[in-house]
Amino acid sequence: MGGKLKVAGLLTLGAVAGALTTIQLQAFAKNSLAPLPLEELQQLAAVFGMVKSDYVEPVDEKKLISDAIGGMVAGLDPHSQYFDKKSFKEFREGTTGRFVGVGIEIGMEDGLVKVVSPIEGSPAYRAGLKSGDMITKIDDTAVKGLTMDQAVKRMRGEPNTKVQLTIFRKAENRSFPITIVREEIRVQSVRSKVLEPGYAWVRVSQFQDRTVEDFTRKLEEIYKTEPNLKGLVLDLRNDPGGLLEGAVAISAAFLPKDVTVVSTNGQVPDSKSTLKASPESYLRRGGMDPLKKLPAALKNVPLVVLVNEGSASASEIVAGALQDHKRATVMGAQTFGKGSVQTVRPLSSETALKITTARYYTPAGRSIQAKGIVPDIWLDETSEGNVFAALRMREADLEKHLANGGDEKKDEAREKAREEARKKLEDQVAKTKEPPKPLPEFGSAEDFPLQQALNQLKGKPVAVSKTMSERKAEVDLDKK
Repeated sequence: MGGKLKVAGLLTLGAVAGALTTIQLQAFAKNSLAPLPLEELQQLAAVFGMVKSDYVEPVDEKKLISDAIGGMVAGLDPHSQYFDKKSFKEFREGTTGRFVGVGIEIGMEDGLVKVVSPIEGSPAYRAGLKSGDMITKIDDTAVKGLTMDQAVKRMRGEPNTKVQLTIFRKAENRSFPITIVREEIRVQSVRSKVLEPGYAWVRVSQFQDRTVEDFTRKLEEIYKTEPNLKGLVLDLRNDPGGLLEGAVAISAAFLPKDVTVVSTNGQVPDSKSTLKASPESYLRRGGMDPLKKLPAALKNVPLVVLVNEGSASASEIVAGALQDHKRATVMGAQTFGKGSVQTVRPLSSETALKITTARYYTPAGRSIQAKGIVPDIWLDETSEGNVFAALRMREADLEKHLANGGDEKKDEAREKAREEARKKLEDQVAKTKEPPKPLPEFGSAEDFPLQQALNQLKGKPVAVSKTMSERKAEVDLDKK
């Protein structure tokens, strides 16, 4: 089980497949079709005909075409995807924060599904699944050989239906089955609390349809109890992204009106835009601006943004905007490095294409693709140092990722560090017979980075990391 991580990323089951995605919904533009390569299309038609007539058993024509489209898109980059009827439905449900599933965040390791974290209160959480558990079978199907998407689909289903997962728990060196009843999972994307008089914490775990409204409501509640707020921590750790408009709105809550939040640039005119801290940039369907409810004092309250390697896409847009405008101190670790925008183009009422259409740039013109946001102050995960940081994947580790300047070479030093960290953890487990201690819950009294953020706001000494350093982009890309 000590092999390299084969497929990267965090994925909330039943939510959005490939959640590290900034999304714009856009109609399909038929007049955008370029001249078609007729010879290659004739070959495609010939292959289709041969498979249809000569394959050992009958094949479904619609499935052949769907698989062909899926393969075409899968060859582009890790974030482009073809949505068939079922996956498009799940995608649309996922943006609302509601879905039917077992409730776990996953990655893949050695061809097996790895539980990154069970969602608190979910069926998987109640069934006792733990971070690091490996799923080897889903019902009677072996996971080895399945893609991430195939594994996700098998764990999804209708409410009140059962799925049996066979679990290998490395720390206990045993396998065992767990039967879980699927149910609707409601992801609460915004949490908050008053840390102590005058200081508060707001966490955004994903940018969904209701995130901005929930964010506004949480801040209103904070100001009711703390009208003279002295400092605020905006926690974006492990936030994989989501809707672009949500990122622009939350940035706008803290920035002066009409300053640039993010710009995008791609091949087609619609992909070239500059989004500002104004309602015109973040209200998709018109209506009232939810940010109007916020107190004016929020524009000037001292602010720290917490990030880590799991902060991606929309959360990187927020961190980059607040950092460039010197509105906040960014603390933590270098972020994931997803600097691209995906557009969802409906192909029919039940299918769609999610395709990478642009790169995005921070207000200062920085492309963070395959690099990420570098914090102003580096922090370790715990007071003893880092436990899991080196194990986490980033954009540059993904197959077929967009690289600055088109260079897709792997970061060998990064891979070596991840292997060394993995071996260290495995040796520790073998020696102590105990699994590594999980990190404290975000927002708890034991949350070390949060305590350092609070110290920064109060002008107290901060325990800065002595070991972490900046990862360089593969090749710098100037904005064009």
